[in-house]
Formats: sequence, C-alpha cells, structure tokens
Amino acid sequence: MKWAYHGKCLITYQYRCGGFNMTTRLPTEERKTEIVAAALKLARETSPGSITTSDIAAAIGVTQGAVFKHFATKDAIGLAIMQWVREQLLQKLQEEASSAASSTQALEAVFRAHVAFVIAHPGVPRIIFHELQQPTDSPIKQEVRALLQAYRQLLRGLLKSGVNAGEFVATLDQEAAATLFVGIVQGLVMQSMLTGKPAGMKAQADGVFRLFIRGLQEAP
Repeated sequence: MKWAYHGKCLITYQYRCGGFNMTTRLPTEERKTEIVAAALKLARETSPGSITTSDIAAAIGVTQGAVFKHFATKDAIGLAIMQWVREQLLQKLQEEASSAASSTQALEAVFRAHVAFVIAHPGVPRIIFHELQQPTDSPIKQEVRALLQAYRQLLRGLLKSGVNAGEFVATLDQEAAATLFVGIVQGLVMQSMLTGKPAGMKAQADGVFRLFIRGLQEAP
C-alpha cells in the first residue's frame, strides 16, 4: 500500500490486489486538487512545456485516462492552476493588507506575502512565464491578466490611502508606483529562477522594499 500526503489530508491512492495495481476513486474535487498540486510540484524542476499528462498521472499514481476524466486537455490543467493561484494569492494578500495598521505596513505585508508565496510555490512563476511566451491569447493568459488587474487594484487602493494619510508624497504617481511594485517582485522572481534558489528572494527583499518605500515618501 502507498500513501501520499497532500496538504492536510492523508490519502490512500494505490494498493496492490492479486498482483494488480488498483486505484481508489477520490471525489472529483479532491482528485482535481491532487492533479493541480502534482502539476505545480513537477513545475518546480521541469519546464512546464515538457510536463505531460502522463507525468502528472505517474506523480499521483493513476492512469492517464484518470487525469483526462477530470481535465480534457493539459491546457485545462494549466487554467485550473492559474485559477487556484489567483484565488489563493489574492486572498492572502488581501488578508495581510487588511490586518496592517498603516498603508506603509500594508504594502510591506503584501510584498512579503507575495515573496513567501513564490518561495513556497516556485513552479507558479515558471508556468506563468511559459504561458506568456505563447502567441495566442489563451484562457490561461486571460486568467493571469485578471490576477494582475486585481493585484494592481489592491495596490492602487493602498497607495491612495497612503497619500491621503500623508504617508506618501501628495504628488505620487500612483499608477507608476503600482507598476514598480509589481516589477520589483517580478525582478526578484527572475533572479531566483536564474540561480535556481527561490529562497534567495527573502535575503534581498528587505533592502529592495526599503528603497521602494523611500521613493514614495520623498518628493521628486
């Protein structure tokens, strides 16, 4: 008998009976979650374009047909991944922002939460960058765009509150500041991908964020 640990749930997913491997049937949503988690884990070390549905099936101990039962195509898995990322990341960022005492602290909390999310899920930026290189405007790209739009909306709200509270200069270009914030995180992500050490983002995060905040507080 084999066991696999996914999140907080211990799931029996394969056992041998009379010389044959048999797979238990998980509820649909649990199986979908398992497939998404497996694809994300594979993307940590493997180019997303090289990952096959056979690889994903092997990672969770089921047949390829079992994967296709829940997702008609590999792109459908990619879309489910991005929907999960948008939901989980935005929820975490909003929670961190709402619990902060000031706009400055909220921006720092959002920044640190995003860095921590990438460190915990290094396969996510690899999947996003791979998809953005594709020429077509796919549903996955649209999901990435929706994530970015919601992210920028959150940042604009925090920046506006900071200006109104006198934390940031009154002449602050809030759109440019939001763009710079996202760009800083993306820059750290790119460097971590080049070095192959996602945790290295944390060491650089403090200094980079201090420079960003100083720019918001000082007159141009």
